[in-house]
Parts: sequence; structure tokens; C-alpha cells
Amino acid sequence: MKYSQLFAKTTKQDPRDEVSINAKLLIRAGFIRKEVAGVYNFLPLGLRVLNKISQIVREEMNAAGGQEVLLSALQNSQSWQKTGRWKSFDVLFKVKSQYKMEYALGPTHEEVLVPMAVEFISSYRDLPLYLYQIQVKFRDEPRAKSGLLRGREFLMKDLYSFHTDEAAMFAFYEKMKKVYKKTFERMGLKTIETKAAGGTFSAFSHEYQVICESGEDEIIYCPSFAKATDGKPSGCHFAENTEIASRRANEECPVCKSKLRQVKTIEVGNIFPLRDKYSKAFGLTYKDQRGKDQVVTMGCYGIGISRAMGAIVEVYHDDRGIIWPRSVAPYQAHLITIDNSQLTIDSSKEVYQKLQKAGVEILWDDQEEVSAGEKFADCDLIGIPVRLVVSKKVGKGKVEWKERGKEKTSVIDLDEVLRRFKD
Repeated sequence: MKYSQLFAKTTKQDPRDEVSINAKLLIRAGFIRKEVAGVYNFLPLGLRVLNKISQIVREEMNAAGGQEVLLSALQNSQSWQKTGRWKSFDVLFKVKSQYKMEYALGPTHEEVLVPMAVEFISSYRDLPLYLYQIQVKFRDEPRAKSGLLRGREFLMKDLYSFHTDEAAMFAFYEKMKKVYKKTFERMGLKTIETKAAGGTFSAFSHEYQVICESGEDEIIYCPSFAKATDGKPSGCHFAENTEIASRRANEECPVCKSKLRQVKTIEVGNIFPLRDKYSKAFGLTYKDQRGKDQVVTMGCYGIGISRAMGAIVEVYHDDRGIIWPRSVAPYQAHLITIDNSQLTIDSSKEVYQKLQKAGVEILWDDQEEVSAGEKFADCDLIGIPVRLVVSKKVGKGKVEWKERGKEKTSVIDLDEVLRRFKD
């Protein structure tokens, strides 16, 4: 992609109505634009990141046995009344049509999927079943702030599992704990699996929290993450949301006796044992091997896709801009042409075309009336993992290689550039 043709460019000034780091940097770097409070438009660079995060999630959900669906955002109000959440769900957007019919603008999808599952689940042979979607959600948040971390419109993955009994549900629940850790690691996020309250569903749930000073959550956790010689965790793990915490900061960890810490965090995912709450509401049953009707047991597994994008920026940035992990960066390389001599332009075209042919995603800053300093500043702000510079100083057939977040530069030939990306 040539930067001169890219829709939306960088801006020098922070937006006046934003306080969060993620919103400021993503707007300045040309990834998003604000529509209204808590609602953002994703521009080409932003959509590329969002799609890469979504694809990581999609691959891991598929590997866990999930089947992808896409469910309606405009939902039947009668289903919400049936579960009692039409009145009790305090952030529910309610939409009234010109024909006086009312709908819910979906914040979640139990009220859509469970009535549908009644049509297709009738026998124990139909279970287990794992259905997920990546869908825009809507919540009438009273405090829409913090950029992508707390919005009224946001992209989310939710997976619902259907089982014959609680033992089967909890076996899958434990499997999904490992899937979630791997999923977030692939995004570049180090998460802490944290015990939390289960609300009306269960005595407990689990959240996936990222330590960040700008986070809205707080957890008590054990900082002892020593590794065994084979690289596996030592087995010590204690983390609880402060809202249900059984211990306080500086008390002993109940597992390893280390001192517990209290830190601010960003929640990027959660998992719930729903049990039979929605199955009973909609009469979702199956016939067991004896032909007797049994209530289906459910679990729920959510990941905030757009929230994860905001969390990544909160964690990976410096005073110059964003530092994207390679797995979710909009492009792999940011090519900069320093001067407009024909030799340099021809060399840049060669680098650009050969990298594209090799399958390397590359953004080429080909602007002719922009100074080198401005191009370098834009490059740092956008945060693509590798900067490549072509100039008279570097010389014909050579490229200056610099990784974002590091100061070291090296001049290498094009074959070495290709080899590094291949590796």
C-alpha cells in the first residue's frame, strides 16, 4: 500500500475530547475516528488490526471445535422479557419502530441463540455443541470513556457451549482456559487468569486481565511466575478480582507464601458457567440414552476484540507512538523513501515490489513533498514493527533496517531483508 493513496493520514495534535492513551494514539495515527461518545469508526489501518485480532480468535475457536455463526443485532424483545432481562439489564438499548414494535439492540446473544438451539438440539447425540460469533455489540454505558476500552458499540467474540451435564461443561471450561491463554499470547498480551464473581449464573467466573496502570479493574494476584526447567509454569497461580477478593495486598499467597500485590488491569476476556439459566427459560432440553428429557447445560466465553486492540496500544507504546506486536500490526514493514532522486525512487520501487511478491505486507511512504523528519515521526506514530529506509546515503541495492521500539539500525542488502521476513 502506498501511503500517498491511503485513506486517512496522521495528525500532530491530540484530540481535545479524549483522555485515554489508546484513543489519542489511534486517532492521531489514522486508525480510528470518533463518531459519538463510546462509538468509533475504524479506518483502513484500524480495520487491518481488528481483522488480524479477529482471525487469531477465529483460528483458536475453530481449533477448539467451535462453529462460526452470525446472529442478529436487532433482537426480539419477547425473548428478553422471557428471561427477565428486558427490565433488569441496565445498559440495554431499546429500539421502538415506527410500527410501535420494540426491539433490543444486542449487547449479548443468549436470547437469540438459545431459542434457535431448541430447534436443533433434541438428543444427547446432538451434544456437545460449540457455537461462536464475532459481532458488533451495543451497550448503553453510562460512562463511555477510555477509547476502545469502554464503548457503547464494540466488536466482541462470544462462544456458547451446550452440554449434557455440568461435568461435561466444566471439562470444556477447563479446556477453554488454556485456549484463552494461547489466544491472548498470540496477540502479544500477557493475561492473568483471574477469579471473579459469577453474578446470577454461578458462584464464580474467570476474567483475563492485562496489567496496565490505566486499567479500570483491580486485581489481587501473586507475582511469583517462576518457570520450571522445562519452561512450564511452576504451578503457583493466585489471582482474584478485588470485588470478591478473599485476601488483600501484602498478605501471603495461599499457594507459595509470596506477598500478594494489587494492580490495575484491563479485562480483555471472560468465561462463565451459565449452567441451566437460559436453557430453563426457553425449554432447551434433550433426550438422554433412556429417552428421558434433561435440561441442557451451558457455558459462555467472551473476548472483546476491539477492547483487545485498545489494550494492546495501552501496553505497547512510547512517547513517539504505538509499538504493534508483529502478529496484529497493520503491515509488517514501513518503507520510507528519503529523497526524490530517480535512483532512490527506482530502488524504493524495487524493494516495494519484491517484498510484495514475497508476501510481505508493506506500507510505502512515497510522499514527495514531506520531509524525512516528518516521515520518521509518522512511522513511529503508526508503529509498524520494521522500518526500511532507502536513500542516497544507504546506497544502491541496500536498505536501512530498524525495528520499532529499538534504537539499533543496520544497513543490509535486499536479499537479507527478504530472508529476515521469511524467518
